[in-house]
Amino acid sequence: MNFPDGQPPDSAAPKRVDDLIDSHLMARLDHLDVVSRKIFNGRVQGERRSKRRGQSVEFADFRPYVAGDDLRFVDWNIYGRLDRLFMKIFLEEEDLSLIVAIDASASMHWGDPPKFDYARRLAMALGYIGLVNQNRVTLAAFGGLDEDGEPAGLQRLANLRGRRRTHEAGKWLLNLRPGGGDEFEEAMKSMALARQGRGVMIVLSDFLQKNGYEKGLRYVAGRGYDVFVMQLLSPQEIDPRAHGLSGDLKLVDLEDEDAAEVTVNGAVIRGYRQRLDTWCGGLRDFCIRRSIMHTMVDTSTDLDSLLLDYLRRRGLLR
Repeated sequence: MNFPDGQPPDSAAPKRVDDLIDSHLMARLDHLDVVSRKIFNGRVQGERRSKRRGQSVEFADFRPYVAGDDLRFVDWNIYGRLDRLFMKIFLEEEDLSLIVAIDASASMHWGDPPKFDYARRLAMALGYIGLVNQNRVTLAAFGGLDEDGEPAGLQRLANLRGRRRTHEAGKWLLNLRPGGGDEFEEAMKSMALARQGRGVMIVLSDFLQKNGYEKGLRYVAGRGYDVFVMQLLSPQEIDPRAHGLSGDLKLVDLEDEDAAEVTVNGAVIRGYRQRLDTWCGGLRDFCIRRSIMHTMVDTSTDLDSLLLDYLRRRGLLR
């Protein structure tokens, strides 16, 4: 679908928290949890079981007593039977931080459905999963505008915990305004420098930054985050010809207003697809080399299927 000004009508945007996540989807997400590929030592004891051995309430295993061990954790029943000292080992309850960062730049405010609206719904669903599992959830946005239409910089709603914070998270997402420029590198740098503890970071963006994504991702890769990159592309970007893009056109960059006049024909479309494949392949290879999980998402994909099927198979959710 082609919009006259290159952007979707405002009527298509979610207006209420229920437009971001409804009760039916909530019920289906209640049994999911975010999975870290790494084992993190949280700053506080939370409600997440990890493979870290500690002194929590859930028994894990035994090990032989070593001089200096705390005698409170000796299993005296085994001592009575075997006349040997064994220590009880428990699973440590750890805190997990979940950070969901949304690209709100102008390029995201395009497509049918709009990439920005899809990103907000996906962020709401992922945030909800974190909240119901008592993770520390932080939502962040970069590249957007403030109430006066000026660049808003990095925006954050930090350290939410518990199901009761769901509405607060939804209202914050609804109040975001897309339309700014490329602030990806600075946003990633700020989040890396402000890191508290360790956790999972999910970045939702089209990753079509003119200045590149490499420096930004380097800031957060290997800094204590288990990073998941979700590249959101509209159906029109993936296959322009199938969505009525043809003829003589003037293409305008939504972020810096660079313009180019082109005649869309078969050769142009083939060249475009090749460049898009090269760009996406470069991002995927960059992520693989740095142990970042990369997933490309067509924004026409049903959100239920993405969350309940695809992301479970990719290992982000369980």
